[in-house]
Amino acid sequence: MPLLNKKPFSLLEPPKDLDPEQAVFQIRFTKEIFLDYQEYVKRLNLYRQRVWTCNVSGKSNLTFEEALVSEHQAMEKVQNLPTEIMAHVLRMTQYSTLGLIELVNKIYVALQEDVFEGIELHAKKDDAEAPCKILKILDSGDTKLYEVGWIRQGKSKTVINTSVVKATDLIRRRAPVSRNILKLLIRDSTSHSTPWILHEHLAKKYGISMEPPNDIMYGEGLQKKGRKRHDCVTTEDGRKKSKKDEGHASVPIKYPIDDLLVSPAADDPALLKRPPLVTDFGIPRNSVGDLLMVWDFCLSFGRVLNLYPFSLADLENAICHKESNVLIVEIHSALFRLLIEDDSDYFTALQTNKRKSKLSSEKWAEYLSFFLEKTEIEELSCNSGAVRRGYYGPIDVDIKLKILQELVEEAIATDAIREKLSERVEQQQALVATKREIARKEREEKNKNSKDENNDVVQDGNECVDEQRKGKEESDKRDVSASKTERKLHLVRHLETEKAKLSIRASPLGKDRNYNRYWFFKREGRLFVESADCKEWGYYSTKEELDVLMSSLNVKGIRERALKVQLEKFYNSISNALEKRLKEITHKISLEEAVLRRSTRVRAQPRDSPSMAFLKYVNKWNEH
Repeated sequence: MPLLNKKPFSLLEPPKDLDPEQAVFQIRFTKEIFLDYQEYVKRLNLYRQRVWTCNVSGKSNLTFEEALVSEHQAMEKVQNLPTEIMAHVLRMTQYSTLGLIELVNKIYVALQEDVFEGIELHAKKDDAEAPCKILKILDSGDTKLYEVGWIRQGKSKTVINTSVVKATDLIRRRAPVSRNILKLLIRDSTSHSTPWILHEHLAKKYGISMEPPNDIMYGEGLQKKGRKRHDCVTTEDGRKKSKKDEGHASVPIKYPIDDLLVSPAADDPALLKRPPLVTDFGIPRNSVGDLLMVWDFCLSFGRVLNLYPFSLADLENAICHKESNVLIVEIHSALFRLLIEDDSDYFTALQTNKRKSKLSSEKWAEYLSFFLEKTEIEELSCNSGAVRRGYYGPIDVDIKLKILQELVEEAIATDAIREKLSERVEQQQALVATKREIARKEREEKNKNSKDENNDVVQDGNECVDEQRKGKEESDKRDVSASKTERKLHLVRHLETEKAKLSIRASPLGKDRNYNRYWFFKREGRLFVESADCKEWGYYSTKEELDVLMSSLNVKGIRERALKVQLEKFYNSISNALEKRLKEITHKISLEEAVLRRSTRVRAQPRDSPSMAFLKYVNKWNEH
């Protein structure tokens, strides 16, 4: 977000209780909505003033929109940094204990002074200066020699020829990366800042070790300034001790710490080996996230879409099917109806092109083709002709899912979905408020009972007490208290169940040591695992695998401790879902075996197989 006079700036929240029929004014590049025209003009004039600063590059005297463009370009520069420079910066970052500004300055100076393979600079050539790239550092004794590739001027930066130059012939004009870009790169590439720790997938990509150096003090995260560092060893009780003076007191480790810094100790409980993931998807593994997103949306907003629920397996099989089928038709039709009824950009485009806005199941491909023509994503729009000619089925599975994902993104912006989201948020807030009120009353009752017990102290030691009457009163109190407690527990469980039903969208339960994310969907009996780079997926499908997974998590690490807490919290829900799905699969297998046995006597219809159940899908909620 651009800075206003070099200070943070926040966009306006959308107006509450906005009437769909009310005329509003919207700023194009911020999407802010105004009810008053004068306020709209006032804000627009502010954005046009040259008082804005790019939050990434530090460029100032910009308009708001120019600052946005500058930030976007700076992000692209980070993503397009040469591999050699990226590797050099990341190596200097890994396990550094410097503050961000100090680390940026250190790397910036190093990039000005260091010479490494891949860096681009200038060198003397024929009594002139020319741009070049270091191809190889030559070992030549006392004289430093470098093999350089001379670069043709222009965007392509093609190496036209090579030669060997001396170190004294190299000319450094400036660092190849600005300090602001370095700052952004460091923040984006690390998961921890005390010390700085790279994301593991980046460390692997650039061949950088994830093993922490010995001079990092695990108990406090940072070595105190001015203190001389010594090699440390881990004692049997998990403490760090200096090799130089083992007689001094050892420093206890304060757990939990970052998972990548956890070292095994002698008194650690034995952790089980993590079970292998099942990866028998019918679609490419990097498309599983899109599949889950589309399926979860369709089921979460089925009533709004007038789309009857279907299983994840049915959607996967329908997407992989080489012909269009009833489930695919109903999903696309439901999404298009929502967009048309919302008077969205898609509906406006239909009207402009004089196309009928009334959708029929027979014409769904025509509407999809038109949608693809209007999208700016080339890998999707190039399939418009195939869809129009009736060749949806043969399109690659990952493209089909990306098309559905785009449609879902459009649907999320409609008024109907937003209203449903707002309604669920309000209901969730009401349930949370009720739960808090129950907790408050429970605390008050405990305080009252505590005072009553103090008042029951016998004042006179000689006073006679009717033990039988007192015992009966205490028993009655316990019975009443137990009854109230049971009712409260039942009410709290009911509130938790209702809150779960109102879940707006799925979110991961947590992450493990290597930043893999764990997902559980209440309607699907599998625990999904997504890799840190979002490209690989797998799942666990049995209660036994869940138990072993939980026993493999090391609670000394921040991420795995939090993940285990969440798995314990939802253990019953997850294990019940896993066992239910397992029973359903067992039943399906028996049905398929029955179909196979029958097919040896009578030619069975292919749609009798449970794997083809999606062909029998009926949208019972379709009102059109």
